[in-house]
Amino acid sequence: MSLLIDVTGLPPERVVFAASPLAELGHALHALREPRHHPGLHGWVTATLAGLKPDLADRLCEADFLWTTVISDIFGAFAALPDTGGRPGATLKDEMDLLDRLDDEQYVSAALELTCSNYYSPGSASPLRDAAARGRALERAAARGPRQLEFARRTLDDPQGVRTWLRRLFEDCEEAFFADVWRRGALTLAADARHKSEILRRKGLREALAEVSPAVTLEEDATGARIHVDKLTSGRATALGPAAGVGAGLTLLPTTLGWPHLLVLYAPAWRPVIFYPIGSPEAAGPASLELIERRLEALAHPMRLRMCRWLARSACTTGELAAEHNISAPEASRHIKVLKKAGLITTRRRGRYVLHQLDLTTVARLGSDFLEGVLR
Repeated sequence: MSLLIDVTGLPPERVVFAASPLAELGHALHALREPRHHPGLHGWVTATLAGLKPDLADRLCEADFLWTTVISDIFGAFAALPDTGGRPGATLKDEMDLLDRLDDEQYVSAALELTCSNYYSPGSASPLRDAAARGRALERAAARGPRQLEFARRTLDDPQGVRTWLRRLFEDCEEAFFADVWRRGALTLAADARHKSEILRRKGLREALAEVSPAVTLEEDATGARIHVDKLTSGRATALGPAAGVGAGLTLLPTTLGWPHLLVLYAPAWRPVIFYPIGSPEAAGPASLELIERRLEALAHPMRLRMCRWLARSACTTGELAAEHNISAPEASRHIKVLKKAGLITTRRRGRYVLHQLDLTTVARLGSDFLEGVLR
């Protein structure tokens, strides 16, 4: 399993390393929402959450599916605009201005794609225009709780109103905590982007990617060149115009807050973007050999391993897991039962939905390689 990005014949000058304040805000919001993913940020998360005003904390909950599972494509809005040259804005305001330039179709499909819709899938209808697609989006939002359902409804009924509301939310985040985050991290991010740009210029794409992550490599053969991103998911994208929609190119964005996540934006007609972390804090220590053996036996099945990727990021219903992995609900239920018996997942009820989620504290004992793999 992997993500492949076609870069056959792509000129080096079309590969951009840059720092993005909006993307870094997305990583910050994700860390606040899922601190278990980021043990190295525990102190910052605790202090920031303690300092949030109740109103801001409540508003963040209303939109949190934009950054809970992974980070929504709206945090890489520049990638949908042909005239940016694949470069994000210099300031958060600049990037929010770019976000405002997306049309409602782009904005809503990007905002709801993660947990409420599969509009990016080939042949899928827009929830703004198709009643059946709208119904499916709302059904999936309902599984996340009433606040998420209400936000999805508002997004579909009044996209312009939600866009204004969300921009104000990001502005308030900047005032409350992100201005300080960006002030402390911007120089580090810019220095990393310059360093890797220089490696790209002097040594080529292969060496530059080697500096990004061991999980990102360049494959070349008689059929062409592809960037291989080693992740527990499968997908294909192209950095070649006009198939890329916004012209040929690839953008790579460093983050100081993202470890262990290595994220790839590869939406149709958007420029591919790789978000890579700087630094790798240590994971938790291992458990007993007997416990490791018992739990690895539960994870030996490739379908259960793929399901862990989803359960690591967000609580999911049995029906959602079945739909995402193209298996029947009874088959998904059997896999969940095995994982639960091994103590690897937790289950809770929310209304008529039963949600399952990977127990990251338990899985961390299996070692940093496995945990980083499912969260990458």
